[in-house]
Amino acid sequence: MRLLFIGDVVGRSGRNVLAERLPGLVADHRLDFVVVNGENAAGGFGITEEICQTFLDAGADAVTLGNHAFDQREALVFIARQDRLIRPVNFPPGTPGRGANLFIARNGARVLVMNVMGRVFMDAMEDPFRMVAAELDACPLGEQADAVLIDVHAEATSEKQALAHFVDGRASLVVGTHTHVPTSDHRILAGGTAYMSDAGMTGDYDGVLGMEKDEPIHRFLTKVPSQRFQPAAGPATLSGVAVEVDDATGLATAIEPLRLGGVLAEHMPSFWRS
Repeated sequence: MRLLFIGDVVGRSGRNVLAERLPGLVADHRLDFVVVNGENAAGGFGITEEICQTFLDAGADAVTLGNHAFDQREALVFIARQDRLIRPVNFPPGTPGRGANLFIARNGARVLVMNVMGRVFMDAMEDPFRMVAAELDACPLGEQADAVLIDVHAEATSEKQALAHFVDGRASLVVGTHTHVPTSDHRILAGGTAYMSDAGMTGDYDGVLGMEKDEPIHRFLTKVPSQRFQPAAGPATLSGVAVEVDDATGLATAIEPLRLGGVLAEHMPSFWRS
């Protein structure tokens, strides 16, 4: 099975490159299941129902969120009826939406998608380790699920790595989001779980984390905001990670980054050529 995870889509520039590139990737490389992190899609803060639908129409099978999940107030309403939109599983009880869901991939496989937020340097949340473990207990890999993908939306690399080792052998892919910079530590852990500390963002890298650079620079120099952050509008890079999963075990057999367009060096997964 071929999985693709696409990192945080930031603003219009990120949305445009996703719409341009994703349909061709799905068709040309026979992708079975695609997950997109969309928590920065609407002007850099949150997601709207219309934007979520454009991602699904482009070929995404599920859309994950993060700390900006409800920055657009309409998300509080439409997330209840959109079962392909996944917010962090460790939000407090009573939060609208769901933190995990089981989907059917194009090849007929059952894919559990989970989103969880870290707590280090971020908002106080329910324990991500125990919440993830509970979801895996309810839908184990190799029993109720043929593949498991976990989006860890966290600031600290240590927390992402610790959680990946915590679930090694119980998930197909654990991938980090939130820091918007692709890491080079993609690998398969000892138990067979693919891991990458951050998939990077899908947006304009000629800025500061996808935002126009003037305001972040101003705030670093003065400690005083002068205006709202605005997404950078230059050519975007589509950033993500591709994983091959063994159909018999649900564990990873290959992992490589994907980078297309924009200012970063392009990289296409080598195992997509076969």
